Amino acid sequence: MRFLEACKSLVISFTALFSTSPFSDNSNSQQPLVEYLSNGPPEHDAYAKFPVRFDSPSGPDSDNPAPPFTCKYNFDRPGWRNCSTASNRKCWLENTETKEQYNITTDYENYYPPGIVREYWLDLSEKTINADGVNNPDGKVFNGSYPGPWIQACWGDTLKIHVKNNLDCNGTTIHWHGIRQLNTVHMDGVNGITQCPIAPKKEATYIFKAMQYGSSWYHSHYSLQYGDGVAGPMTIYGPSSSEFDEALDPILMTDWSHQSAFKDYVRELTGKPSIPKMNSVLINGKGNFAGAFNLTKFTRHIKQGNRYLMRIINTSVDTAYIFSIDNHNLTVVTSDFVPIEPYTTDHILVGIGQRYHVILHAEPIPTNGWVSSKGNYWLRAIPADGCKAFEDGNQPDERQGVIRYNKEETSVPVSWRPTWNLTCRDEPYSKLKPMHRWKVPLMDLPPSDDYFEVGLQKNPGRPHEHDDFRMWFLANHSMWIDFARPTIDYLSNKTWNDDSVIVESQAKKDEWIILVVTQPAKYLPVPLPKPGMPVVGKPERLMIATAHPIHLHGHDFALLAQGTDWTDLELGKVNLKWDNPPRRDVALLPSGGYLVMAFKADNPGVWIVHCHIAWHASSGLAMQIIERKEDLKTLLSSKDPEMVAQMAQHRQVCKDWDAWFKKNEKRCAIPPNPFQDDSGI
Repeated sequence: MRFLEACKSLVISFTALFSTSPFSDNSNSQQPLVEYLSNGPPEHDAYAKFPVRFDSPSGPDSDNPAPPFTCKYNFDRPGWRNCSTASNRKCWLENTETKEQYNITTDYENYYPPGIVREYWLDLSEKTINADGVNNPDGKVFNGSYPGPWIQACWGDTLKIHVKNNLDCNGTTIHWHGIRQLNTVHMDGVNGITQCPIAPKKEATYIFKAMQYGSSWYHSHYSLQYGDGVAGPMTIYGPSSSEFDEALDPILMTDWSHQSAFKDYVRELTGKPSIPKMNSVLINGKGNFAGAFNLTKFTRHIKQGNRYLMRIINTSVDTAYIFSIDNHNLTVVTSDFVPIEPYTTDHILVGIGQRYHVILHAEPIPTNGWVSSKGNYWLRAIPADGCKAFEDGNQPDERQGVIRYNKEETSVPVSWRPTWNLTCRDEPYSKLKPMHRWKVPLMDLPPSDDYFEVGLQKNPGRPHEHDDFRMWFLANHSMWIDFARPTIDYLSNKTWNDDSVIVESQAKKDEWIILVVTQPAKYLPVPLPKPGMPVVGKPERLMIATAHPIHLHGHDFALLAQGTDWTDLELGKVNLKWDNPPRRDVALLPSGGYLVMAFKADNPGVWIVHCHIAWHASSGLAMQIIERKEDLKTLLSSKDPEMVAQMAQHRQVCKDWDAWFKKNEKRCAIPPNPFQDDSGI
């Protein structure tokens, strides 16, 4: 196979305004990277002679009627066609003349079809959100709605997304969760690391390639902002490892508070009156606070005998969920952006930031001989034990949605579920077998002194002074970024301040980087000591056993090992899986356990690793990895016209932020605290 980087192709640009029919043609063009799978491609023509057009097999569902989403490809050789059918979803595109395919086993990190440009506009503003019967006056939304608009593309497309910030006292940056951002680190959307915040009343454009396919979400990476509503679903259409007849729209599970996450965060640092606690669970922005909201639950209608692709996404601040549908099994086909060998279960655990594609076969399974005579079954989002915190006396109902076989039926389901272990833990390690296989080369683990430990520490001088251990750390320090000084602008630095928590990898191109993340219980007082109480062990550190969803930007990582007892590493009891290990971009660090992660140094950038519990990230549980620094400097200083234009925008965004901040810092601070009172991420 051969990957041509110097080819040109006329393409169609698409624009989206999120109307009922959100896409329309435009005459803009781009120069996509086009893959050929033959050994001797012909001379590449300046125009795409052979277009391929087809409606995605997993477009909008029947409960949310909208025009089908059309995939459009532009080949300069004949014979290409769509090959995805209800009897074979593993194939996406094939050439009937050469027998080449883009399919479920294609190395999507290096090969992808010649897609088009999809263009979207996101307008961020403030709005009171009534999601569960109680007003949250501090809501922040895209295009007037929560969740934000559904961003859709096809495998190989280029996404061009314009973001305008109409907030009064917040900057913003938007992260495209799980997107690889190959050679586009400056589009990753992390303020203080890859860009400055977009200032109020200003805008910026993100441009990146959809090399992967599957489901994810986009969200603000500006401090705690996404907890106020700044999030939405994202789907990249492509093949599936198991067959289905039709698809349902994305299902976003989240926890919800009745006030701003910025206000709740004070409780994380002071512990007064307690740690932050959420009020409700929402499915696609709908919930029911303590049964007080007379709102129809999230409902989907299905037809008996059909197979439905479901896209399950956890966009929470603090909660992991066990997802299930009473009397039905689920066939799991994707974890995060990684297609896997199908396996069947009756429930899945979805950590914060994780995504699963599952196939629901619409054939109820009797429970003790019982099935619903009315065809109504509960869809459940059960907060997992050890990965939740809700206000006392207000534990949310796990029955968050309804699956109905009869559109005329409105009665309340009476189905029930089996008894399961509700402990917070990832899906079984042995079940996650990627369809495109990786064979990780044998390597020695780093010495234990180079493990990255997770715990709590004191940070004198930070806002909300206290004598307690409230700042989380990963590696040697709690992160605290400077909004106005993104790391990618200072790559010539010889040293870094401790607050940046920067690790410079020495790995060369295509060498492998190993991270060992542990949560040792060496220094023990549990629970957190009250102010004035003595602390056992290292006075500057405190290790608390709790689970953390660890997210890596810029890569899927191979999960070489994952376990619940950190001492197994020190005792040499851990067996590492090198041949086709599980792969994803968010993995749960078990309470008191460990993760061993590996990824190839094939994407120059500054990539953040962080806990996706928003309170923990905001109190510093993060670090930065600088990958191939010299190559990154060369990339960002390229004379390529597109890079020149994008870096000019980058500098303008910083200039706009500096000007706004100088004028509004005091106005927008909430006394007695300074403008920035958290890590910034």
